Amino acid sequence: MAKQKKQKFNILEHELVPKHEIVPPEEAVEILRRLGVKPQQLPWLRVTDPVARAIGAKPGDIVRIYRKSPTSGEIVVYRYVVGY
Repeated sequence: MAKQKKQKFNILEHELVPKHEIVPPEEAVEILRRLGVKPQQLPWLRVTDPVARAIGAKPGDIVRIYRKSPTSGEIVVYRYVVGY
């Protein structure tokens, strides 16, 4: 059996992966205040997630995700990056 070469591609360019971006710390404080939550209360995104690795997210970061929705057009959700 021949060894197969692992193909690499940019996961961020895949049509099913929504746009992800790391929120700057000063903006994150405002978002948390507006939502009335602590960072740990946001849904989690593991640092080992392929998209988190692709954008360089570190534990403690907040990631903004722009999702397309058939009923509302586009929605923005936030995730808290955890190390495990």
